[in-house]
Amino acid sequence: MRRKPLILGNLKAERPLIQGGMGVGISLSGLAGAVAKEGGIGMISTAQIGFREPEFEHSPIETNLRCIGTELEKARKIAPKGIIGCNIMVATRRYEDYVRAAVRAGADLIASGAGLPSKLPELTKGFRTKLAPIVSSVKAASVICRLWDRRYQTTPDLVIVEGPEAGGHLGFDEETLSHLETLDYDKEILEIMAHVRQYEEKYEKKIPVVAAGGIYSREDADHYLEGLGTDGIQVATRFVTTEECDAPMAYKQAYLDAEKEDIVITKSPVGMPGRAIKNRFLKEMKERRKPVSKCLQCLEKCSPKETPYCITEALINAAKGKIQDALLFCGAKAYLADRIETVHEVMADLV
Repeated sequence: MRRKPLILGNLKAERPLIQGGMGVGISLSGLAGAVAKEGGIGMISTAQIGFREPEFEHSPIETNLRCIGTELEKARKIAPKGIIGCNIMVATRRYEDYVRAAVRAGADLIASGAGLPSKLPELTKGFRTKLAPIVSSVKAASVICRLWDRRYQTTPDLVIVEGPEAGGHLGFDEETLSHLETLDYDKEILEIMAHVRQYEEKYEKKIPVVAAGGIYSREDADHYLEGLGTDGIQVATRFVTTEECDAPMAYKQAYLDAEKEDIVITKSPVGMPGRAIKNRFLKEMKERRKPVSKCLQCLEKCSPKETPYCITEALINAAKGKIQDALLFCGAKAYLADRIETVHEVMADLV
């Protein structure tokens, strides 16, 4: 079956799949470029994107801002005609500067969650970059659509609905995450789709709705694209165990080795629940605090004096292959990974 393309105004992705942004250092130019080359939408995570650069420790934000352009350029060389964007968390310190750096570097799309991207249209005014808020509830979708409509006389170009089976930081409380089997999240997605339609009529444009979180198999893709009628899907975890993923082999091997019971909900230093693979690091962090020696300016609301550990350090360890000393974010179905694939194989299977 040939899927319908995902159309964002003047942009057309032949395959209706967005590769989810994964920081730190997991979805950079290699993965994003490969997905875009296959007709999907490749996304570069800007979270501590410059961590490999020698000046990062002394000037983390400035280094990150410079590396956004570098990674986009590298991805463009892989997929000159592809659609390539940036995933930028609202919780990022100096969020506005990251957004401006991405649009100036030519990002086709900015996807933004971990908070409500209320100022995104203002920050991107004058650029053709498409805007996609990432939401987890009808309430969040309603707030952002209403606010953009009233304040900027505009609407999202795309809405990404991220469910409770996603990886990394999650927009749900721990109580909800502990009872996934009783949660009817399809109903939430359908209600968000219905809510968005009223803005399509007002602005006379199509606003695609994309489902995300826990999409791993062809069956999952069919459920959302054919069953619920979403315009696309966003997939992240499945791409970690591809040859083209920017993660080190040790990180990919952790996914291959993981059993279902190894995937747990943990509390992030910034207070949000997150999903990760159980390892020595998580065990130690339950027992003691690891003082932060140097703040690397990642998240706006992090207090180095109070945080149980430095999330940047933990995620950089993951990206460098120091698996037992790392925070290994993953989606709920990471345990299904049993081999290293290519991006081509994943795309062919899903869309």
